[in-house]
Amino acid sequence: MTERAPLSRKLSAIAESATLKVDAKAKALKAAGRPVISYAAGEPDFATPDFIVDAAAQALHDPANFRYTPAAGLPVLREAIAAKTHEDSGIEIDPSQVIVTNGGKQAVYQAFQTVVNPGDEVLLPAPYWTTYPEAIALADGVPVEVFAGADQEYKVTVDQLEAARTEKTTALVFVSPSNPTGAVYTADEVQAIAEWALEHGIWIISDEIYQNLVYQGVRATSVVEAVPEAAAQTILVNGVAKTYAMTGWRVGWMIGPKDAIKIAGNLQSHLCSNVNNVAQRAALAALTGPQSEAEKMRTAFDRRRGLIVDELKKIDGVNVPTPLGAFYAYPDVTALLGREWAGITPTNTLELADLILEKAEVAVVPGEAFGPSGYLRLSYALGEDELLEGMRRLQELFS
Repeated sequence: MTERAPLSRKLSAIAESATLKVDAKAKALKAAGRPVISYAAGEPDFATPDFIVDAAAQALHDPANFRYTPAAGLPVLREAIAAKTHEDSGIEIDPSQVIVTNGGKQAVYQAFQTVVNPGDEVLLPAPYWTTYPEAIALADGVPVEVFAGADQEYKVTVDQLEAARTEKTTALVFVSPSNPTGAVYTADEVQAIAEWALEHGIWIISDEIYQNLVYQGVRATSVVEAVPEAAAQTILVNGVAKTYAMTGWRVGWMIGPKDAIKIAGNLQSHLCSNVNNVAQRAALAALTGPQSEAEKMRTAFDRRRGLIVDELKKIDGVNVPTPLGAFYAYPDVTALLGREWAGITPTNTLELADLILEKAEVAVVPGEAFGPSGYLRLSYALGEDELLEGMRRLQELFS
């Protein structure tokens, strides 16, 4: 009997999402009765606003939503996305330049599939969201990490990007506000990077999913607003998940030049067809309805941001730049490594995160999920009582 043919080498090389893995472990421990506090999940703890849920409920009574619709998305939703993009990113786009996707992750995947050819190098500022290098690899590209530490507030410079550029460089990942660091580039920094990419003909994959979650009067400047000419070689990725507490609804989108969107649309037509129509109707309500609930959530995140930064700074050996966007703190904890805590001496942040989960019953994501070791990501998208209790446990462990 002939031995079975092997599984896909490409997919076998892809790692499980580290953030989802830590979150799943924390939930399993909770289910087993342990009082785990988790800073792992990158999702708001709020319920989706009622008016959005009501729009979905109403959509369930319209038989048109039970049928196939255009693979690129409901026309009315694509129009709303174009209007929202003009408002937030400062660029006029035609609805034909929009593809509605199953969450932001599908938009990220399709963006790389659209602009990356085998062997192409993609500059990936680090720390980075754990999915980016895997999505680049799935497009047969080569991720090239460009690291900026806490001393740079986790923001790369044009000089760093230029030093990493080769004749094989075809794309740059740009994220502001950042997951995992919460860093937000200034308008001047965005302009410099966009002009550099434009000069060298480099595609920009700009993930704007946290665009509306900014604090201290900061505004997230889009690359296409800073340098409008860069729109010809930029794909914007966004969605309703973070701003409107709709992570489970799975509605995102990608926006780009018409030739790029054409081939991405061809891919989606074979990959999944249209996104769930009821969820699209809910997303339409989110974008076109009152924004007061989203603002309330943003204000709550801002308050929690202050709490977690203040409490982390009380731990000797923890260096945490103040995040100006998203809902993450990303402390440098290298000073905690190589020291004994509760009878254990962690040498990297994988070991440190395991120690924290075992001894303090607190779940955090180690820096190895986002680039170099020496860092932890903590999401402050959880209730204030839990947030403070988790901080108390960490302060006690590292006292």
